[in-house]
Amino acid sequence: MTAVYFDPGFDDAKQRERLYAGDIIIISPSEKTKQLIALAKGMLEEAFAPHDPRYIQDHMPVEEVVSILAVLKPNFIHHPECKRLISGILEENGQDLDKIYFDVPRMRSAYPSNFLSSGIAYAFHAHRDTWYSAPMCQLNWWMPIYPVEANNAMAFYPRYFGEEVKNNSEIYNYYEWNTNNRASAAKHIKSDTRTGSSCCCG
Repeated sequence: MTAVYFDPGFDDAKQRERLYAGDIIIISPSEKTKQLIALAKGMLEEAFAPHDPRYIQDHMPVEEVVSILAVLKPNFIHHPECKRLISGILEENGQDLDKIYFDVPRMRSAYPSNFLSSGIAYAFHAHRDTWYSAPMCQLNWWMPIYPVEANNAMAFYPRYFGEEVKNNSEIYNYYEWNTNNRASAAKHIKSDTRTGSSCCCG
């Protein structure tokens, strides 16, 4: 049975043991995570000013929101402060920076389905990241930019962690996705016709 730990204080080896077993670890905000969230929040609020980004669907047409996200998201992903802060977050958590690789952060956005649920704000179906070229050793960190509510957070399905799950990952080609499909995400506003988009990131 999957366990959920809150600030367990595990060392790196124990933490990996529990995560690879399918457990979930929740860590309280730290100085560096707060700084990363402040950076993301500041960029969001500047891009959508004077409106609250959480309710932008009430103030802007979908095409304008998509055009803003198409610039904002890569700017955040490649912001020089992100790499510095992520290194600091890992170090705060007891990771040995000489023995770890990390990816750049992704900013996820979700809106009501009648506004935008495809392309750059694709609404993800339940999936395993390993179906889409994530290495088996990968550990995912998730941080909310705004307070979490029951209807704006992800869901986990622990009963499937140790079971085979039918999927169509054989159609997914990571090289093709990065070469062709990722760059076209902002073009998919009303629907998403990219191969492999049923579970992949935009």
